[in-house]
Amino acid sequence: MRTTFLRWGGLCWVAVVALSAGCSQRGPGAGASGTGDACCPPGAAGAGLAEGERAAALCGEHRVWEAECGICGPERLAELRPGQALKVRLPAAESAEQAGLTLVSVEEGPAVDAVECPVELAFDPNRLTQVVAPVAGILRGVQGELGVRVAQGQVLAELGSAAIGEAVTRARLSWQTLHRERRLRSQRITPEKDLQQAEAEYRAACEQLRALGFTEAEILQWLDSPEREAVLPLRAPLEGEIIERHAVRGAWVEAGQRLFTLADRSRMVARLSLPEAALSEVCVGQAVELFLEAWPDRVFTGRVCWIAAEVDGRTRRAWALAEFPNPDGLLRAQMFGRARVGLGPARSALWIPEGAVQRVEGRTVVFVFREPDLFEARVVRLGRGYNGRREVLEGVQRGEQVAVAGSFTLKSQLLLSRLGAGCAGD
Repeated sequence: MRTTFLRWGGLCWVAVVALSAGCSQRGPGAGASGTGDACCPPGAAGAGLAEGERAAALCGEHRVWEAECGICGPERLAELRPGQALKVRLPAAESAEQAGLTLVSVEEGPAVDAVECPVELAFDPNRLTQVVAPVAGILRGVQGELGVRVAQGQVLAELGSAAIGEAVTRARLSWQTLHRERRLRSQRITPEKDLQQAEAEYRAACEQLRALGFTEAEILQWLDSPEREAVLPLRAPLEGEIIERHAVRGAWVEAGQRLFTLADRSRMVARLSLPEAALSEVCVGQAVELFLEAWPDRVFTGRVCWIAAEVDGRTRRAWALAEFPNPDGLLRAQMFGRARVGLGPARSALWIPEGAVQRVEGRTVVFVFREPDLFEARVVRLGRGYNGRREVLEGVQRGEQVAVAGSFTLKSQLLLSRLGAGCAGD
């Protein structure tokens, strides 16, 4: 019986060796192409011991090496380095077209090292002003409308007040006194000091009217027309848009009360929060790119105009200001976005669309085209994102095609075993 057992074991060993030798002539793609079966790769004959060992672990269902079959073992992605991949076989060559897969070539283009930081927009403080009541009184009229752009010096409201009436009356009386003293002095009736005192009082009265906001022409009109009601026109200090209005006709206002706020929005300021590590490479005059959710297809360009002299002790970040032209009025105060400050000259880099990037098993993956029904789930290392594209630091080559639209279909196929649909033999 022992002899029979040894003879049977020897026959099994011979059969295994024969099958291994025969399998080396056919591969995983043979069944689909008609040149072999779904056991071994084509052209593997004489490939050596390593290929023979791999032939013992072929995935007949997906026609790839078992060690490279992503559908059978997607968890192996977690062990791969950038540039390494698992293969994903689609059910048929037409599956990619039916899933709406779109392929895009890896492109080479310029890249600039930059620092990105959060940003908040604000009005330029040099182009922002408020109109307040210089004295307490009643608003006799209001001409300024919210949202209207006004010219510098344009009348926004009219203020009537007892204090204004007193100042106008004082100026009129001092003007009359000055005329009388000049006439008397020309006749040598009064001394020189009386004329000088009259001139000083007139200058002081006119200066008070100027401080209230009267122009020289208006002062002369009040002096020549004593019967006119003394009202003070409140004017726009600069050209801009009325962004706040608190003035109501007939309302009583106190001295210093804010009536209007004007802003020239042709130029806006962005407040940047820069990390401490980037301060050595950022300077005044450096170019800044601004990205806003409200305008996802627009990139606004400006320049750094100020960097804070201190770093926040809690966040280890420093504030900086950047100026942005706003001819179309698209930028608005208190908008939030991202700023990108370039840190050096341009260099060559590889770029892919953002839509090509997927996350699987904690790794960043792109699906690289190999055959109409075969893709590689390749691990990559990404750099900075810019304008809907991502820089690839490692993992792909220029000219390779990656799946963009429909890449989630490939991710679903890769994770098919998680749904209980792995290899037929599992």
